[in-house]
Amino acid sequence: MKLVYPAVFIPCEELTGYTVTVPDLPGCITEGHSLSEAIEMGIDAASGWILDEIEDGNPYPAASRLQDVTVPAGSFVNFLLLDMDNYAEHYGDKAVRKAVTLPMPNSAR
Repeated sequence: MKLVYPAVFIPCEELTGYTVTVPDLPGCITEGHSLSEAIEMGIDAASGWILDEIEDGNPYPAASRLQDVTVPAGSFVNFLLLDMDNYAEHYGDKAVRKAVTLPMPNSAR
């Protein structure tokens, strides 16, 4: 499942990077030292937020329309693409069943 959420990128005054907030996901805030790192961190933070809701059996919020997001002066808004299947495969707590064949030690034969 792929989801798209708008994120606000706020330039950091002390650093060369950005603070990233996802308005539809309360408390979902991260930062990166460059724009590319800020985007990666935003995707990771938002994906983790959504995965927590899914694993707890809660619905996750719908994404706002880009034009409905309030953007502070000097900042900009862009979409984050979340690949939830891939993220859950790497970071999810759900058990995965795998068949494994192990050789028997010589003493057990």
